[in-house]
Amino acid sequence: MKALRILAVIGAILLMAGEGYRSWGAGRPAVFWMDDMLAGAMMIAAAILVGRQSFATRSFFAASWGVAVGMLYGSFFGKLYDPASSNPGNFSIGLLTWLVGAAFAIAIGGLVASILLPGPRR
Repeated sequence: MKALRILAVIGAILLMAGEGYRSWGAGRPAVFWMDDMLAGAMMIAAAILVGRQSFATRSFFAASWGVAVGMLYGSFFGKLYDPASSNPGNFSIGLLTWLVGAAFAIAIGGLVASILLPGPRR
């Protein structure tokens, strides 16, 4: 569980920093970068709270991974199938697609792992 919590925090920080770099000075509307900031903040909060394991904190942790999966799904496949309509900001479209795809795969793994990890012993 601890490794998954660390992965969540590192992933969230990278997501937020990457989106900040991508959007800085690129004129992207706030609605297109705010979702990454909210998902990252949710993942960090959930990773901290799940240290005190309960049904609610484990559910919140899994939900935070689910939010990341849902957000990254549209972003990845939108760039993959229609790169011309994507605004890559300060990244090249190829690198951005690869980074978002890697984040999407990690988020899927995190979601599955957060659901399947055994709970605390009683």
